[in-house]
Amino acid sequence: MIRAYPTVCFAVLLAIGLRPAQAASWQPLEYAPAPVDNPLKGLVPYRRDVRDRFPHSMEFAYLPYSALVKGYDEFDWRPLEAILDDVAGRGHQAVFRVYLEFPGKQGVIPEFLLEDGLRVHKYVHQKTHPFRPVSVETPDYEDENLRRSLKRFIAALGEKYDGDPRIGFITAGLLGAWGEWHTYPRPELFAGKAVQEEVMTAYEAAFRTTHVLLRYPAGENDPRYAANSGRRFGYHDDSFAWATLHTGRRGDEWFYMTALKAAGPDAEAKWKTHPIGGEIRPEAWGRVFDDDPGDERIQSFRECVEATHVTWLMDSGMFARKQPPERIRRAMEQVRRMGYEFHCPRVSIGAVQDGKLAVKLEIENRGVAPFYYDWPAQWSLLADGSPVKTFPASGKVTHLLPGERPRLWADTLDVSGVNAGKYVLAVQVMNPMRGGKPLRFANRTQDASAPGWLSLGRVRIP
Repeated sequence: MIRAYPTVCFAVLLAIGLRPAQAASWQPLEYAPAPVDNPLKGLVPYRRDVRDRFPHSMEFAYLPYSALVKGYDEFDWRPLEAILDDVAGRGHQAVFRVYLEFPGKQGVIPEFLLEDGLRVHKYVHQKTHPFRPVSVETPDYEDENLRRSLKRFIAALGEKYDGDPRIGFITAGLLGAWGEWHTYPRPELFAGKAVQEEVMTAYEAAFRTTHVLLRYPAGENDPRYAANSGRRFGYHDDSFAWATLHTGRRGDEWFYMTALKAAGPDAEAKWKTHPIGGEIRPEAWGRVFDDDPGDERIQSFRECVEATHVTWLMDSGMFARKQPPERIRRAMEQVRRMGYEFHCPRVSIGAVQDGKLAVKLEIENRGVAPFYYDWPAQWSLLADGSPVKTFPASGKVTHLLPGERPRLWADTLDVSGVNAGKYVLAVQVMNPMRGGKPLRFANRTQDASAPGWLSLGRVRIP
């Protein structure tokens, strides 16, 4: 039996600013900061349960190539499945990278490639201060068998995982130390442009839904990297707040914003259509959020966020241990600025006529970046804190840019089958992953009537 919404609850909702609907009139909706752990944005720890350290919605994981690739057309997805299920079990989505070389690790290259003659360059990486030197095993990236294996792996990975809601983003990996597309301090061992192009082309063909990110922006005249500014990739700055902002100093040409400008206008506008991620530089972990980071080389986190339009960043500083309250407060304030922040400034809810309810809602983005996935939205009539009936929403939040005029959602809902009574009209953008965090709006009435729902106004069904 459908019950009318209790009068006492309406008194509470009225007290927090939720007004009765008036026919064809616009009603303001009050701003309040959105949660720091909104989905697909913010700080990202390495995979483990650290929910008590700092709010987050994603976790990062590395995988060695040998764990997944057993032959040219033979793959073992169990290690990746274990990661995705583990992360999803905490209501989070995963970011992952597959690597072919990792300083200090062995057994990363599959045995079948070694048996087929793949050469491996072994040396000791000495420039690791303040850490001790480590051994490195760099495969010959020009090897035809390795190139064939990489292309087939990427195709198989995309066939199985493109659009998997457990995955937030993939960093391309595969080439260079840690999959970061460099072999410093041995740049002569890195993959040539032809190999880079093969890897990028394979990723573009394999992934049409899930976003893939590259380490370095590159234009047509880049001396080391194949051009990628016109390809369907985002970027990840893995020296964030250390080598991010342009300095103009000689030797800093590889800094992210400097490289981005050199790559051309398409690269500079990349954030509008493809996500920007990365990792806070280890030297800045945690300290970057302090009023005085204690190292002049640490760049302003806020300035870096605004310049790059970054959506997510790996960071071990805020997750390694319990942090001081003031550092947490400042971090929450700064991290909230990353990515999107959707605010609904006003709503218009008409009176019910002939079983129809007209609703219009404005949505604006107060963040620094858009939302990159086409997640569905729905309206609902709520009673006693639960949906009584839901209706698909025709509006989208995808690619709503910061600073743009509010986007208008307008739908006419068929409420003819709903029992007479008083309800709360609400809206929600749904996370397609089971148990995932819903996208929450920067409004005071978010979660006021039911978790995950933005309450818009009261409705009376005659």
